[in-house]
Amino acid sequence: MSQLTLHLLLLALASCALASHYYGGTMTYVSKGQNPDGSFTVDIRYKETFRTGCSTYNRWSCASGNCGTITSLQSGRVDSSSAGFNWCHSDALMTRRLSSDEPFELRMASCCWITNTAGGGLSWRLLTHIDLGTRSDTLAPNRSPVTTVIPHIRLPSNCHRNINLLAHDPDGDQVRCRYGLVYNVECSSCQQHSNFYLDEDTCVLHHYGYTSVGARVFEFVVEDFPTQQISVSYSTGSWASKFPLSPATPSPSSTPYSTAAPGGTPLSRIPLQLIVRIDGAVPSCTEGVYLPRLLSPTPYNGEVFDIAVAQELEIHLKAQATHSLLSDFLISGPLNITEQKTFSGSVAESTLKWTPTENDNGVHFPICFIAESKLGASVYHSEMRCVIVRVGPRAGEANVICSETTMTVEVEKSSIIGLHADHLRLNDPSCTLMSNATHVIGSMSLNSCGTQLEEDDENLIFKNEITTVEDPTAVITRRHEVEIGFSCVYPKTGRVSLEFRAHKVPFIFTERGFGKFTYQFEFYHSSQFSQMVDPSTYPVEVPLKEMIYMEIESSSSIPNTVLFVESCRATPIDDPSYHLYYSIIENGCIIDDTVVVYAENGPDYKFGMEAFKFIGNYDEVFISCSVILCKAGDPSTRCAQGCSNSTAAPAVHHHRRRSVALETASHYISQGPLRLKRSSKESADTVRSDLSSTSLNMNLVFIAGTLLALVAMVCGVVIFKSKHPKVRYQELPNSEF
Repeated sequence: MSQLTLHLLLLALASCALASHYYGGTMTYVSKGQNPDGSFTVDIRYKETFRTGCSTYNRWSCASGNCGTITSLQSGRVDSSSAGFNWCHSDALMTRRLSSDEPFELRMASCCWITNTAGGGLSWRLLTHIDLGTRSDTLAPNRSPVTTVIPHIRLPSNCHRNINLLAHDPDGDQVRCRYGLVYNVECSSCQQHSNFYLDEDTCVLHHYGYTSVGARVFEFVVEDFPTQQISVSYSTGSWASKFPLSPATPSPSSTPYSTAAPGGTPLSRIPLQLIVRIDGAVPSCTEGVYLPRLLSPTPYNGEVFDIAVAQELEIHLKAQATHSLLSDFLISGPLNITEQKTFSGSVAESTLKWTPTENDNGVHFPICFIAESKLGASVYHSEMRCVIVRVGPRAGEANVICSETTMTVEVEKSSIIGLHADHLRLNDPSCTLMSNATHVIGSMSLNSCGTQLEEDDENLIFKNEITTVEDPTAVITRRHEVEIGFSCVYPKTGRVSLEFRAHKVPFIFTERGFGKFTYQFEFYHSSQFSQMVDPSTYPVEVPLKEMIYMEIESSSSIPNTVLFVESCRATPIDDPSYHLYYSIIENGCIIDDTVVVYAENGPDYKFGMEAFKFIGNYDEVFISCSVILCKAGDPSTRCAQGCSNSTAAPAVHHHRRRSVALETASHYISQGPLRLKRSSKESADTVRSDLSSTSLNMNLVFIAGTLLALVAMVCGVVIFKSKHPKVRYQELPNSEF
C-alpha cells in the first residue's frame, strides 16, 4: 500500500470517526426575492448535532436542479449537553444565489449515527426540496414549514409520553409529518419503531411505554400542502399545479417527488431527524416529581411572539421537580440566542434572549426547550415545548407633539438606517412628509391623512402610522420595512367645538380561496333600502323606539357566495368586546324581539329594529356584527346551518371547513355612532327595559351625542404596530392636509 493511499484511507477513517457521532438535523428556507440582475436569493437555515465538537461545515451538495452558488455562510453553537452523552447543537445560515426560481434539491450525507442505536445503521441522509416559484394564491414564493427539535430527547421506558414536533407554516398551509420512506434518499434505515405512533396530521409522536432501553433513530420528512388547488409559476415561463392533501391520501411509497397526484402535492419537503433515548423506568410518571414539570411563565407549546428588528426578545422558562435535581434547560433556536439559568431547590429558571437583525425581518423562527433533571445516574426530561418568533420591521424612534387639533411627529433618521426619507408615507399616501438633515417630520389635523380614532371609557385616541412606500428602483417588495405608529390621547371632558364624523368605510379582507372581499355596513332611512343615510351626517340621530334599518353587503371576486351574520351586538363604545353590550343576534339566531329581517341567504343581509337606550350615562351606541362569507351550495358550511343554539359544534365544524376554503373566518365589522333624537315630551316611560337578573348588558338606546371636548392632552406616544389590535378602530374622513 502506497503512502498516498494510506494517507487517504486515514483521512477517510478520521472523517468517518468525526461523523459517526451524528444525532440529527433539519433544514428550512425562505426566499429573499429577485435581485436587480434577475437572479434570485434564498436563505437556508440548517441545524445539526454531533457528539464531538460544534464545528458546522457545509456538507450540502446539489442533488437535483440548479442549486446556484453560496454567497455567505454563518454558523455557531446553540447549545450542548454533557448529561451522560456529550453532544453539541449548532445552527447555520447559508445564502445562495440562483439563476432561476425553479425547484432544486440539496443533500447532506455521511457516516454515521451514534453507536448503539436501534435503526441507526451506519450512514445518514438529509434531503431538502426547495421551490421558489410564485404561488397563485399569495402571489409570493412559498415559505417552507418552520421546525426544529431538541436533538436528543430522553423518555422513561414505563411512561406514556408525547413529543410535539414543531410544524409551523408561515403561509398557513396544511403540514404533514411522516417517516422517511425512500431508502438512501430520505432516510438511511427508514425504520418505524414499535411502541411509537406518529400522527401525521398533528405531528405528534406518541410513545406508549414499556419499550426496551436504548436509543432510537427517527428520520422524519415535513411537507406543506396548499389548502386548495393552486399553480406555481416560474421565471422561465413554466408552471406546475399543486393540490391539497386529501384526508385519505396515503404516504408515497416510492416516488415522493412526483407532482402528478391530485390527492396532494407538497410545495416543499424538509428533513427532521433526531435521537430518542429510552431510559430505565422512573418511579413515578407524574410530572413535577421525578420528571420536570414546566411552570408559568413558561410559554405554552405553539405560542407566537411578535417582535421588531433590533428589539430584544426575552422568554422566561421555569420548571419544578420535587424528587430529582434540576440541572439544565436544553434549547434549540436561532444563531446568537443566549441563556441565563438559575437553580434554587426544586425549582429552576432560565431566561432566553435574542435580538433579530435586519436580515431576519419577515422570517418566522422556531425555539424549542426542555428542562432536564438528574437523580444519581438517571437523567429525566420534561415535555418539549416549542414557540414561534415572528420578526417584524424595525420600530423607529420618534417624538410626538399633540395640540388641541393637530398631531406632529418627528422621526430620527438615524433610527431607520438604510431607508431614504422619500420612501416613507403616512396612512394616506397623498399626505407628504417633510425632511431636514436629522429628522422626518409630519404634521396633520386630527381628522386628516388617514388618522384613525379609537376610544375607551376615559379617552379619545387618535392614531396614524409611518410606513415605507415602494422604492421605485426595486424589482419587487412584499412587506413594510418600517412601521412607526404614533398617537395622541385626549380625555373625554367638556364639550367639543370640532365634531368628528366617524362613518366607516368598507371593510376589506383577504383570505386564501376567496381573494380580496369587502363588507359594507350602512344605515338606511326606510325598509325599502333605497336611500342610504348620508355619511356626512354622522353621528346618525334616531328617535326613541323608531325603526333603524341596516344593511350588510358583501362583495367578492369569487362567484356564488352567500353572507352569514353570525352575531350582532350593540355597545356604548366602538369595541365589540366591551363589557357592557346588548345582544341582537347570537349564533345566527335573532335575540331582540323587535328585529325584522328583510333579506338574507344572499350576498347581503337587510334588517331593522327599534331604537332604545342603555341605562346609565352613555350617549352613543355602535353596532358590531360578526360575519362569514361562504361558497353557495354546500350544505355543510356555517352559512347553510343558520340559527344554532349550540356554540361548540359550529366552531369545530367551521375550522374544518375552512381548511378546504369553503368559507372565510369570522370578521367583526361595525358602524356608528347613533345618537338619540330627544324631544321636550320625552319622559322616563319611553325607555324600554329588557334587563334580566343575570345580565349586565341588556339596556340600550340608539344615541349619539356630540363628541366631548379635547380639553387636556394626556400623552403622545410612539408604538410598534401590533398585527392583532385589541381595540376596534375606524378611519376618520380626510380633510385637506
